[in-house]
Amino acid sequence: MARANHRVATETCHGDLEGKAACLRAPVRRTFCSQLILHLLPLLPTAPTNPHFCTVGAVLVLTNIRDLEPAHLFVTLRLTIVLAGEPRLKNGEERNYDVKFRNRVDAGNLLADRLAKTEHRPAIVLGIPRGGIIVANIVARKLGTDFDIVIPRKLGAPENEELAIGAVMEDGTSYINSYMVNALRVPTDYIENEMARQVREIRRRSAAYRKSVSYSIAGKNTILVDDGIATGATVIASARWARKRNPSRLIVAVPVAPPQSVDVLEQEVDSVIVLHTPQDFASVGQFYEEFEPVSDDQVMQIMRSRGLL
Repeated sequence: MARANHRVATETCHGDLEGKAACLRAPVRRTFCSQLILHLLPLLPTAPTNPHFCTVGAVLVLTNIRDLEPAHLFVTLRLTIVLAGEPRLKNGEERNYDVKFRNRVDAGNLLADRLAKTEHRPAIVLGIPRGGIIVANIVARKLGTDFDIVIPRKLGAPENEELAIGAVMEDGTSYINSYMVNALRVPTDYIENEMARQVREIRRRSAAYRKSVSYSIAGKNTILVDDGIATGATVIASARWARKRNPSRLIVAVPVAPPQSVDVLEQEVDSVIVLHTPQDFASVGQFYEEFEPVSDDQVMQIMRSRGLL
C-alpha cells in the first residue's frame, strides 16, 4: 500500500479516536478482541466498506500483539494503518473486487471443468450447505459421480458470531482455531456451549435436508465442495469427519479461497483445487456478481431430485 495512504489514515483516525478510544489505553483484561473491533469500526473513516475485511484486518493486527496487554493507543494506530489498505472512494465510485463468477451455477460449471481434467472415479461429491450444494450438484452431474451433503457449523466468537473460532460436525468432530481462541481468551465452557448449540442446528438441518441413511465414502475419491472458503474452519471440520470414513483420497474443490486458507487445508487433505486464490480477499461473496442466500427449500429441492430426501 502507498506510503501516502499510511500517513493520511494515521493522522485522520488518530484525531477522531484520541478522545473516543480511551478505553484502549488501559489493559484489556478479559475484554474480547471482537468487542474492541465492534467498538472501533464505526469510528474509522478510512475503513473499507466491506465489514468482513475490516473485521479480519483488525483481528490480525490485534492478535499479533502478545497477550493483548496492554492494548493502548499504539494498537489503534496499527489498526488504522492496516485498514487503510484500500483507498477511500469518491462519491459515486464503486469498489472493484475483480469479480470472476457470475453466480454459483457459473462457478460450478467452471469447477467441474477443472476437475474433469483429472480422473477421480470412483468418486463422491459432498456439498456443504447451503451455497456449496448449488456448486456441488453441478460438479457431480457434470462428472457423473455420486452426490451427497455434509453439514458442518461454524463456531462463532463471543459477542461476534460472524468471527469463526472453529467448526463442528454432528458427531463432535471439530476444528478449533487455537490461535484465535487464545487471542480472544475464549473460555472452555463457552466453546463447549457453542459446540452443543451448533450440533443441535446440524441435527435440525440434517433432518430437513437428508434421509437418515449411511454415507457411501469408504474407498472412494471424496470431493468436498463449497462455493468458496474464507477461514476454512467448516471445510477443515468436514475433512476430518470424512477422513474417519476411509476415503481413497480426500479432495477439497472450491471456486475461490485466499492463499493462507489453502495452505492450512493442504495439511488436512490430499489435494486442494481452487480456481482463484486472490491475495486481496475480503469475503467469498465479493468474487460473485450474484451471491444471493440459498434457502432451505432450494437445498431440499436438490436433495429430492437426487432421491436423498
